[in-house]
Amino acid sequence: MFSGIVQSIGSVAQIERRDGDVRLTIVARDFALDEVKLGDSIAVAGVCLTVVEIDAAQFAFDVSVETLNRTTLGALRPGAGVNLEKALRLADRLDGHLVSGHVDGVGRVVAIESEARSQRWTFEAPPALAKYIATKGSIAIDGTSLTVNEVDGARFGVNLIPHTIAVTTFQDRRVGDAVNLEADMIARYVERLLRG
Repeated sequence: MFSGIVQSIGSVAQIERRDGDVRLTIVARDFALDEVKLGDSIAVAGVCLTVVEIDAAQFAFDVSVETLNRTTLGALRPGAGVNLEKALRLADRLDGHLVSGHVDGVGRVVAIESEARSQRWTFEAPPALAKYIATKGSIAIDGTSLTVNEVDGARFGVNLIPHTIAVTTFQDRRVGDAVNLEADMIARYVERLLRG
């Protein structure tokens, strides 16, 4: 589990094709890698991955075909920035919201507008995912915990304060870019219970 509070921006060092899937290596110089061990879960652009190699400045993950097909990780290129977050410990503060790192779908940036010192961003979600997004609910975008301001069909808006833009990959995002979306997990469980 994660909180959606990004701890660092890593950089893709290498993408190694291996029998249909990928070994993804990330450089993470300011991520306190001395606290990370083999087998740990790390959210990479909002996707929960397992550390399979580690050294002083970088770590690697095996990424399955399923994950490559359902997230933006399949489109990554060397040098691309990715949001990073270590898994929560039971004693940690929960500053964002509960995030599983199980991406529900890929959305797109539709608009970016200035609003005082903040920016109002509009995204479009896949239609099947849009029903889980609620006004004033939580959503994780590329692993960043955000509050939904409004919903209009498959489109929804959030506000980004300057700090969030500065410490996440939103600083590099543009209109048209693809992003990983994870809806608030409570919505999925409520739907499942109602179906029963």
